[in-house]
Amino acid sequence: MAPTIKVYSYSRCSTCRKALAWLDANNLAYEVVDITTAPPTKEELALAFDRLGSRQRLFNTSGQSYRALGAEVVKAMSDDAALAALAADGRLIKRPFVALPSGDFLVGFKPEDWNQALLG
Repeated sequence: MAPTIKVYSYSRCSTCRKALAWLDANNLAYEVVDITTAPPTKEELALAFDRLGSRQRLFNTSGQSYRALGAEVVKAMSDDAALAALAADGRLIKRPFVALPSGDFLVGFKPEDWNQALLG
């Protein structure tokens, strides 16, 4: 069986629902993980940070957890502290957070990016 796409999602997130509908429409196999109860590990987030080249892309800057923490606090964090905070609170992570079998990651849902990454 081919490795599947792992989608860290939140059921009340409309962007996540759109992303899952897109995967269904394109007949792609995926596994859904609730990002609030089982967020990505610090190691997985570190890999995403390396691939994406920016830790800021990992943060859900419009979420309540991020606003409660504060942008200045986040900016002042070391990369290690930022990754630890993300791993501890899935609501800090931009959704959906997607781990691809290739080792790449998608963050958020932009159909054009998903088309390129998943459909070639």
